[in-house]
Amino acid sequence: MRANHSTVFIAGAGHSGSTLLGLILGSREDAFYAGEAAKTRFLGDLRKPERKRVCKLCGPGCPIWGDFRVAPEPDLYEQLSRRTDRGWVIDSTKAVDWLKRQTNQVRRGGGRPILIFLQRDGRAVLNSRLRKYPERSAATLIDQWRDKMRETQQFYDAFEGTKLGLRYEELATRPKETVEALCQAIGMNFEPAMLNFGDHVHHVLGGNNGTQWQVTKETGWVKLTDRTRPYYGDHPKGIVLDLRWRDELDAQALSLFEERAGRDNEPFAWEVP
Repeated sequence: MRANHSTVFIAGAGHSGSTLLGLILGSREDAFYAGEAAKTRFLGDLRKPERKRVCKLCGPGCPIWGDFRVAPEPDLYEQLSRRTDRGWVIDSTKAVDWLKRQTNQVRRGGGRPILIFLQRDGRAVLNSRLRKYPERSAATLIDQWRDKMRETQQFYDAFEGTKLGLRYEELATRPKETVEALCQAIGMNFEPAMLNFGDHVHHVLGGNNGTQWQVTKETGWVKLTDRTRPYYGDHPKGIVLDLRWRDELDAQALSLFEERAGRDNEPFAWEVP
């Protein structure tokens, strides 16, 4: 009998809140948030930086990832369900090639793949990426976001099975109602305690340091940098809408975004009520 009955894939562009959503869903007692499960290919590979091949929350001694190696069969998510004794697995890898392979693998194994297309105002994504990659041009980052959203939309449209689009801004401003509706749509029982994701134990590969820091604070493997500490160091516990782009993006970057991706962003543009 298959242990993994459902695998939730969170697709979209990076810096759109997938770590937050994954931690929330993975806070159910019968669910496991793997993080970016594509990074399982780095486990045990000493040629890779340590941060890419260990659990982001508890390091190399992780009881889940410490000695985990992916076997050819059964599929990755079945192996994780057996190891964690949890029937739900959540994967926030964004690469569409990975999503195609893994959703097909889950189907072949008799599991149920679920696709969530997580969407965020592209201007917010651009701001986050400019902060993280100041050496890259705004034009390059804008084009990468636009192309990623188009590719993901095509995959989403063709996907057969349970799927839904979800706005990061809705999740951050109406977390209870949004997560409750999401759980109902995918067949997961909603528990209010899921929203208190920082109170639960997680074992995650990859993902956003700032969001993960809310789980471990100074006691864990994740550390804040000079770039992230000013915001996350004083971040209140829980779910907060991040609209830093409104103050940080300059007029030139905003104009360039509208020129290169404004039309693509129309369905995702978020205006404060």
